[in-house]
Amino acid sequence: MEQLYWIPLGIATFIVLYLILGSFFTVRTAEVAVITRFGKFLRVAEPGLNWKRPFFDSVAGTVSLRVNQITLTMETKTKDNVFVTIPISVQNRVRPEKVYDAYYKLSDPVAQIKSYVEQVILGHVPGMTLDEVFATQSSIAAAVKQELDADMALFGYEIVNVLVTDIVPDAKVKSAMNDINAAQREQVAANARGEAEKILVVKKAEAEAESKALQGQGIANQRKAIIEGLQVSIEQFQKVVEGASAKEVMQLVMVTQYFDTLKSIGENDKTNTLFLTHSPTAVKEVSDQILQSMLVAERANS
Repeated sequence: MEQLYWIPLGIATFIVLYLILGSFFTVRTAEVAVITRFGKFLRVAEPGLNWKRPFFDSVAGTVSLRVNQITLTMETKTKDNVFVTIPISVQNRVRPEKVYDAYYKLSDPVAQIKSYVEQVILGHVPGMTLDEVFATQSSIAAAVKQELDADMALFGYEIVNVLVTDIVPDAKVKSAMNDINAAQREQVAANARGEAEKILVVKKAEAEAESKALQGQGIANQRKAIIEGLQVSIEQFQKVVEGASAKEVMQLVMVTQYFDTLKSIGENDKTNTLFLTHSPTAVKEVSDQILQSMLVAERANS
């Protein structure tokens, strides 16, 4: 009799424990639980320890409230017929007050978001050139976010941010763009080199002209000094030797310089100087020519 008594008592205890323990459940942080009663939505359970009626209520599922990132890759054509691949990252999360809509209205949020992104991309990029796509990368992301915000709000989702991470044209187009860029840079460099060479040529010509001017001035000064020296020598010689003419003094000076030159050449053992006419009478001829030139110049000045 005692054994028969303990069997119903054990069954009753088990049922009571099951009812008590089965009535409590926990929900993790940043998540909520969807509670249903006989398959019908009842309420949303917050994180922590929660209670439900056993046999009547059940946990249909959990919904994460954390930000989720969906990475998509869109391929489209630009206005100038260039095919581009656009990687897009969509950061989204479920609105806490819209858990019912997110759980029951949308079965595949990733596919839905991808469809909306494709719609926005196909509505913007084909109307822009490749350069405009690169220049308006941030505006494309803003347009996608604005469209998704309006559409996904109906399903309880919030679009936190949309990032267009890159614009990838076809490999051949990319290579051609690099070639064009390199050619443009080479053209700029060639223009710079041309300008530099032009400046060098101009500066060299200016320096050469200035050098010629200075050289001519130096030669003129040298000749002037020679003439002044010869004049002084003639005057002094005429003071010492009375009756000596300027022609005789000039011949004497030329002969003296002739022998000084021969002496200077003879002192150098590595000279390569060649005298075609080296007789002393040739000096007289040279002096006569110089004197005649001076007299002609004096008559012209007078």
